[in-house]
Amino acid sequence: MSTPLLFITACLIWGSTFFAITLQLGEVAPAVSVAYRFGLAGAVLFAWCAVRGDKLWLPWRAQRWLLAQGLATFALSYICTYTSEQYLVSGLVAVLFALMVFWNPLFNRYAFGTAVSRRTFAAGGVAILGVILLFSHSIAGAWRDLSLGGSGHFLLGLVLALLATIASTVGNLLVIKVREHSSNVLLGMAWAMTWGSLLVAAWVLVSGQQFTLSRAPQYWAGLLYLSLFGSVIAFAAYFTLIHRIGSDKAVYIGVVTPVISVLLSIQLEHYRPGAVEWAGMVLCLSSVAWALQPPSVTVKNT
Repeated sequence: MSTPLLFITACLIWGSTFFAITLQLGEVAPAVSVAYRFGLAGAVLFAWCAVRGDKLWLPWRAQRWLLAQGLATFALSYICTYTSEQYLVSGLVAVLFALMVFWNPLFNRYAFGTAVSRRTFAAGGVAILGVILLFSHSIAGAWRDLSLGGSGHFLLGLVLALLATIASTVGNLLVIKVREHSSNVLLGMAWAMTWGSLLVAAWVLVSGQQFTLSRAPQYWAGLLYLSLFGSVIAFAAYFTLIHRIGSDKAVYIGVVTPVISVLLSIQLEHYRPGAVEWAGMVLCLSSVAWALQPPSVTVKNT
């Protein structure tokens, strides 16, 4: 599949998955749904690799990085994402994931010593201002509610969504380490998702939660869509993009995905952003696009 088609595929699928997650909330605990999702996705990927004739076992030097990737990307990030969407509109969570465009170069600098441009820092400042505008009214309302003895769940959802973006960024860096030990993208995904599912399942047991099943058709529709499209197909496209064009460019998906998600929230979740919220979204997403523009080349006359 061509690079542009991979990019479009990931954008369209992930733009809709934030809403699809809401179909699984309510009856089943978020962590349990995460375990089901990536357990099913991992099984599908192993079957796919077996049909291709791949050797399914990978040595421990690769497994240790896959275990770490499973913990960051498919356990911590998605537990936080699912839980946050109990308190935040799905489109807003998607907008926060656009911040990965800034986390990624910062973490790359720490992990690999990669330089971070002034433009990235400046665009990051604009993005933070956009996020403040986007959530200003909701944060003020949640803070008032908390001061009056309320739950403050909106603030909890906001913190969890931000933690999810950081965990996903760490997972992106681990993809590079996995690549050093295995070039089989699908098999690596199968192991990472399986490790993630097992770790989440262990957390469910330790925390005393129950493995329950929903009878609601929308729950199963959401599970199948998120497992097959949101996990298998979209992540295969995304990780392939990382290998082809690098993580700094692949996260450009973070510009397009929130736009799709917000439009779906307006249509399906009755989200009605005001002028301040629209201004915040525009600032945040435009700063992401600005940060990802290639540096200008100065031509000197000789």
